[in-house]
Amino acid sequence: MKILIIGGTRFVGRHLVNTVRARGHEITIFNRGKTNPVLFRRLNNIRGDRETDLHLLNGQWDAAIDTCGYLPRLVRLSAEALKERVGQYIFISSVAAYANFQKIGIKESEPLAALKDEGAEEVNDQTYGGLKALCEKAVQEVYGPRSLIIRPGVIVGPHDPTDRFAYWLLRIARGGEVLAPDGPGALTQFVDVRDLAEFVVRLAEMNVSGAFNVVNRPQTLASVFETCKKISQSDATFRWASREFLESHNVKAGRDLPLWSLEGIENAGIAQVNSYKAEQAGLLFTSLEDTVKAVYDWEFEHIISHNLKTGLSYEREKELLEALPHVS
Repeated sequence: MKILIIGGTRFVGRHLVNTVRARGHEITIFNRGKTNPVLFRRLNNIRGDRETDLHLLNGQWDAAIDTCGYLPRLVRLSAEALKERVGQYIFISSVAAYANFQKIGIKESEPLAALKDEGAEEVNDQTYGGLKALCEKAVQEVYGPRSLIIRPGVIVGPHDPTDRFAYWLLRIARGGEVLAPDGPGALTQFVDVRDLAEFVVRLAEMNVSGAFNVVNRPQTLASVFETCKKISQSDATFRWASREFLESHNVKAGRDLPLWSLEGIENAGIAQVNSYKAEQAGLLFTSLEDTVKAVYDWEFEHIISHNLKTGLSYEREKELLEALPHVS
């Protein structure tokens, strides 16, 4: 196959490129050359911005994989420019595109988020999901049955620039008392980026259309933390702080304590999205231990050399641990 990847040098795109190459396909990468510009320099790279330089894409491809579309106007530009040059358009969206998470086991047919201002172009926590839904709509309107929509949840693995998984690995590896959110049974849900990439490329090979939730099955925070402890050979102990305590101290789920989601009435299904359709189509899961080990092997030296982009600072965690009542 001939595959065009829009993006290609940052996290998901990087793993997609490696998977496409490993499976023997011909690849073209289109990006601005701003992130990891020397990566894949021996491959066919076309430098350009999707807003102004789509005319540079004058080849023919069996599939295009759009890894970095956030604004529907720009995604539509790409889709329309490639309509006669690409057999299938694959858009990497997000489970954030769903309208709400009140329901446990959200399937691909559930309603999508809507924005009051569909022309909004500021990407933030309030607009991200709605913008992704509009991007999906743009692709589907242009390509119809030649479109494939991929909705991953939290993506983890080597080369992750968000530090969401790395925060816990580094903190647990350091040992001592670790502030842990909610309780051992609190659920989290994510997907290994390598499983995501393998699944997307396999669907491209089979020319599959439609929409797929690409998430692993829900796991407890306790199982994730204990696996991090095992792999890092740490002596960490976990102090579980209640949701009420964390909220009263203005600790934010996701940002201050990544991988943790507030599973209240409004968000009962946020960490329990249904992956059955993707599993039936061939989605396979790397074991939790293998995911943790891969991140640990790649990222341990990396994460101790820079300020993490997410998670509590050492001082802030210490302050919270001192304020947290001991349970007898």
